[in-house]
Amino acid sequence: MINLQNISKIYHPNIHGLADVTLTIQPGEFVSIVGQSGAGKTTLAKLLIAEERPTRGKIEIGGWDITRVPQRDIPFLRRQIGVVFQDFKLLPRKTVYENVAFALEVAGVSGRRIREVVPQVLKIVGLDEKLERFPRQLSGGEQQRVVIARALVHRPKILLADEPTGNLDTINTREIIDLLLKINAFGTTVVLVTHNREVVNALRRRVITLSEGRVASDHAEGKYLLPV
Repeated sequence: MINLQNISKIYHPNIHGLADVTLTIQPGEFVSIVGQSGAGKTTLAKLLIAEERPTRGKIEIGGWDITRVPQRDIPFLRRQIGVVFQDFKLLPRKTVYENVAFALEVAGVSGRRIREVVPQVLKIVGLDEKLERFPRQLSGGEQQRVVIARALVHRPKILLADEPTGNLDTINTREIIDLLLKINAFGTTVVLVTHNREVVNALRRRVITLSEGRVASDHAEGKYLLPV
């Protein structure tokens, strides 16, 4: 479970990224976090992976208070939360297999375990036949699938996708969203941060709308409506 209690993030001088945000996301939910530019979506995403710390309030993930997590434990936290960003950040000189394996190598996972896990996650994302290709040989949608595979290698309970379709066309966008739904069906909590109204409205899942750093609305099976 993700629980935010009275979270505020203030950037100097006196600029509120988030202001007194309280919300709970249950295990296994698929939740879209939406809002216009500057609404606080990216700030929220950064707080969830402890890239930034809140100015006030408390964030609990699985009963763990991550607002107080020591710096040395942050890498462990980030293995519990798979993260997918808009910019792929793939290593251009490594193959699909090597890009995904690298996330395990830096965590000190054995070669035997890597050889077992990497093919499994590449099959989940539909790239098991392209594991020897390099990023430049893939479409944008395929590159994003590699990123998702990399985020899944530690079998996280939560997948945070921050504008994962921002650089994709309509067809690839639909395929990535379908993949996120598939991952959610396995029991993984999915938090989708996006400004794409069409994607959110088609999902018909819970929608939390941020506006000026505050929760403007929170609806089950909701829609993303622009403010009037």
